[in-house]
Order: sequence, then structure tokens, then C-alpha cells
Amino acid sequence: MTVSFSPRVLERLLRIDPVTKPVVYSQVFESANPFSVTYWLEVIFSCSIATLGLILNSPAVVIGAMLISPLMGPIIGAGLALAAGDVYLFVRASLNLFLSSLASILLAAVIVFISPFHSATNEILARTQPNLLDLGVAVFSGLAGTLIVLRGASGGGVTALPGVAIAVALMPPLCTVGFGVGAGWQGNIIRGAGLLYLTNLVAIVSAALLVFWLIRMEPLPFVSEGTPTRDLLDRALAHAHRSKLMRALPGLRLRVALPLIALTVVAVPLSRALIQVRDEATARTLARAAVRSLAPPDEIVSQQTDVTRDLIRVRIVTTANIDAARLSQARRDLEARTGKTVSFLLRRVAAEDDIALLRQSLTPPPPPPPKDELAAMRQETFARIDEALRAAWPEQSAKLNGVLVALRPDTYEVRAQYEADRNLDDALAEALSLSLRRELGTEALSVVLENQTPLRTRRR
Repeated sequence: MTVSFSPRVLERLLRIDPVTKPVVYSQVFESANPFSVTYWLEVIFSCSIATLGLILNSPAVVIGAMLISPLMGPIIGAGLALAAGDVYLFVRASLNLFLSSLASILLAAVIVFISPFHSATNEILARTQPNLLDLGVAVFSGLAGTLIVLRGASGGGVTALPGVAIAVALMPPLCTVGFGVGAGWQGNIIRGAGLLYLTNLVAIVSAALLVFWLIRMEPLPFVSEGTPTRDLLDRALAHAHRSKLMRALPGLRLRVALPLIALTVVAVPLSRALIQVRDEATARTLARAAVRSLAPPDEIVSQQTDVTRDLIRVRIVTTANIDAARLSQARRDLEARTGKTVSFLLRRVAAEDDIALLRQSLTPPPPPPPKDELAAMRQETFARIDEALRAAWPEQSAKLNGVLVALRPDTYEVRAQYEADRNLDDALAEALSLSLRRELGTEALSVVLENQTPLRTRRR
């Protein structure tokens, strides 16, 4: 059973004028010209702007490079060639894509190599982890771009597709690959950005092939019949008749199968990346829930969750007291729900109440107010002299009973009252005087020794 399909119905639904189809074909054919000076200037400008925007981490500059979008022409041309079976257009577009991609990578690598900035920015890292969602964006962008081309592009060519150009972003991934090359062959950046560019390329070619085949785009007579052109590619293929080249492409089924196989190939790593992103998002959500179970939100100062393939590391800064048992239980629950090894790194900081109590405990109590200034001076002076004398007193020779301090007009007289079997000699009194003078920092001080032992008990 064969299902017939009329492209006229689709043309009416999409408001595509059949008369303009040869014009669209001619525009796509010219946009895939690998020897156009204007095209190569657009490649140089777009690549330079995108590379500098990536280095500067400026989204606005990167978007400006996307708007130029010279690569949309040959990519859509490749899809048209596969749909129409035009081998000459396919060779033309493929050669253009190869040379443009290689030149963009080399130019970006040179710019990065001569620049002093070799650290990957957020704009660069954002293009190194594509997933299946990026493939979906590229497919729908390719469909939208192809329809704009069919309806006249409203701007004079297939490169005037600002919305599609920003959505699919062909040049920034190429420049990111160049960054990886120029910054010292950083493999992760090269592989990730290369996969993103290949994803966009395959998706747009496949979308263009589908749309052009549905509306039955046919090669132009001057292309299919071999009308001479003046470019180098035409002269290189001059020995082969164009009509023979037209028959060199395989049948429609094989032409459709090739981009489908390419889509399947790129979908495998993209699916893995999407699953990884999903698992990381789930793990982060569960980690946040686990932290909320440990302490109220107003007691969590900060939380940082790092998720790898087999490990979840959660760093928590909190003002709450979290006991080890609750932390261990939260870790076991999170491991059971995620299937990954979980590590909690807990750091407690003081809250405002803790700081207030600490400040209060460290503040010494104020001294009792003296009765008057003279009394305070007397107490301080006696305390210093008494402490210094007792520190220097020879306890093994005599027992110190008390200290009397007399204030003379020109000196302090310190009377040391002691008990001993024999009177202490004057040499000890002078030694004690010298010690107190040195300790108190004054020369106006003398020590007088007074034995309080009764005379009948002293040794003769």
C-alpha cells in the first residue's frame, strides 16, 4: 500500500509560492560558494568576534557573532543537495563547510594563543557539555531556518536569519574548539565543543533535508544540465559532465538514511549527558532536602553541593548544633535515595547570641569604685609594695608577719615585721631595699627590719 503525498498542499499551508522555488534554490546555491570573498570576510569577522567574546566572557559579544552566521548558508545547502539529489551542490556545500570549519578553528586558536587569557570562562564552559536538549533545539532551529529560506528569507539571503542564528549558535562552538587548541590542547573543551558543533550541523542538515524533500525541491536546469560557472570548483570538475554527477548521488532512501544515522550517532553521547544532568539535578534537590532536615533554613549560612559520577559532597556552614547521629542518618538516607557515596563537611559558626555571650564572658568586671582618689592611690601603692616584698622575702630565715608602709617627705619607709630566733642583719635589709627599688622603679625607698620575737626566746 502506497501513501501518496502532494507537495502542493504543504505549499499552500506554509504559504510558499511555487514560482519562487527556483529563486530560493539559486540563493542557497550561491550561499554555499566556497570562493566568495564576502563569505570569507563574514567567517573572519564572526570567528574573531565570537572568540574575543568567549575570552571576555561577554554574552552580548558572542550574540553579536551569532548574528553574522555565515555557516548557515552551506549547511542548508547540504540539506538541499541531499533532498534534490544535486551532487554538485553537495560537493560545493561540503567543501565550504570543511574549509570554513577548519579556518575558524585555526583562527580562534591563533587569537587565543597570542592572548594572555587561557582560562576557560563561563561562556566557554557552557558550550562543552551538550546534551539531548541541544539536539532538539538544533532540529527545530533548522526547521525554522529552512522555512524562512523557502518564504524568501525576508532579508535577502539565507544568512539573514537572526533568530535561528542565535538559537543554534554555529560559530561559538567552533571558536570554543579553537580555544581548546590554542590554550594547550585541552581535550575536554575540544571534545565537548566539537560534539556541540557536530550536533548542530547534523540537526540542521537533517531538518533542511526533510523540509526541502516535502515540498519537492528540484535542481535548477543550469545546475543539473551543467551550465558553466566561473568558480574553481567548476573548473576542477570540468572533466565530469554535470548530468553524470547528478546521477552519482545514491537513491533517496540512502540519502535520507545518512543524516538519520548521523543523528543516531550523536544522540548516544547526548543522551548520556542528559541522563547525567538529570541525575545531578536530582542529587542536588535531595541534598538540599537533607540539609533542611538537619537545621532550619534561617540557621543555614551556606550550602554547596558537588556531584560527580559516584560521589556527592555537601559542604554546610551553619549556626546550629547538629549532632553526629542526625548527620549520619541524613547521610545514609541520601545514599539510599541516590545510590552514590555521600560526604558531609560540616562547619559551625557562631550566631549573634553566641557572640554576645562570648563578648560578655571576655569582658572583665569593672573594679569597685574607690571611696576617694587618695584612698585608691594608697591601696594601689601598698598592694604593689607588699607583693614585691613578699616575693623577695627569705622564708627559710624568718617568718614575715606584716608589712607597714610609711610615707616620708623624700622616701617610702617599708617596715617588715618578722619572727626569728636571731635578728636579721643590715645586709639583708639593704638587699631587700635594692630588690624593691628595681621592682617598683624608684630609688626613694628603704626597708627597715623589725623582729617581733620576745627577747627571752631569742638565741644569745
